[in-house]
Amino acid sequence: MLNEAFAPLMEADPAAFRVKYRKMAMDPFAFYRGTACLFYADVTGRDDEWVDDRSGRIWIHGDLHAENFGTYMNSDGRLVFDVNDFDEAYIGHFTWDLQRFAASLALMGWRKALPEADVRALVGRFLRGYLSQINHYVASPHDDDFALYLDNTDGPLRALLQAARLRSRLALLEGNTEITEGVRVFRESGTVRHLGARERRKVDRAFAAYLDSIPESKRFDRTLFYEVRDVVGKSGFGIGSAGLPAYNVLVEGFNQSLDNDVVLSMKQANVPAVSRFVDRRAVESYFENEAHRTVVSQRALQAHTDPLLGWTTLDGVGYVVAEVSPYEIDLDWGELNEPGDMASVVEQLGRATAKVHCASDEDSDQSLVAFQVEEAVAASLEGRRRAFVEAVTEFGLEYAVQVRRDHALFVEAFREGRIGIAST
Repeated sequence: MLNEAFAPLMEADPAAFRVKYRKMAMDPFAFYRGTACLFYADVTGRDDEWVDDRSGRIWIHGDLHAENFGTYMNSDGRLVFDVNDFDEAYIGHFTWDLQRFAASLALMGWRKALPEADVRALVGRFLRGYLSQINHYVASPHDDDFALYLDNTDGPLRALLQAARLRSRLALLEGNTEITEGVRVFRESGTVRHLGARERRKVDRAFAAYLDSIPESKRFDRTLFYEVRDVVGKSGFGIGSAGLPAYNVLVEGFNQSLDNDVVLSMKQANVPAVSRFVDRRAVESYFENEAHRTVVSQRALQAHTDPLLGWTTLDGVGYVVAEVSPYEIDLDWGELNEPGDMASVVEQLGRATAKVHCASDEDSDQSLVAFQVEEAVAASLEGRRRAFVEAVTEFGLEYAVQVRRDHALFVEAFREGRIGIAST
């Protein structure tokens, strides 16, 4: 399955994939993060008694696990704690997001040596948080602005938002750029490369096309904003993006001051894992390419998206463009070790998950899901919510055991060169 899913990227950049596989080999949770394709090969082959024709065809995150949550600055200028990383978003069963998170939480609990009873309680807390927020949306269909902000969080989530608040674009710029002859340019580093004239012209054309993908309501005054100052090739992304070509683009900010330039990422979009296992004819015809799909998906799943989010094509392949934001900090589970500390956090993660299923960006104009998701989910689970919580919890614990077995098999196969690329 891994060879089938990753063969093109392995061929394009075997060194990057060797690094990806080494990271995946570190522990079962890292392996799980990098193998959404295995998860969907398993769950799409099972009967799903919890969905109907509507709740089985909603926008899902596609790779919902415990480490895909963090902070960002929304288009209203407010710091938000929410789900992040929408590269795997697609149309599918609402249950798949919940099952994927439940298994990730069980793996996290195993990594922290939590008793099984505590893990079950934490998964249940997450699911009840999700269902409670679904109830809220059913009762208040026009209230789609729920979010986790500085003024309505406490504990670890508020601390994370406070840490994000202390960051600045200037600090990000100073860490990645330098001023040469009065102009800010990217700093030399081991993760960037400078472009030849031909490649630079192609990227400039792709960037100009990207500007047309930004909704009118989110466009800044183009007299200065978006003027390109420098472009570099970029490498060194995380487990999920290994092998994908990418560029960083430095653009003029709101004025000619050197302290408000903006760094944008232009990264090739990938095929979402779930799409390999479902009937995708109706969905694929809706999009021009995978970058278009990613951007439409994110606007359907996230309220008040990044105003710089957009897409373009380069050599006929889709690229997603978004700000490299200093305000994005992932939730760090390293300091969350006791079940009591984790309980309130996972409940809020459940509410945030319901939000991405039910609340769209104001500029989302997709028509693939043209009904109220909260009503569809509530109807699917009417009179059997307790059984649903028990079933998803059981799935999460059982699947975590399978992941640990799969991880051991993967490590042996990788060491012996039987998994697409050699270990050395």
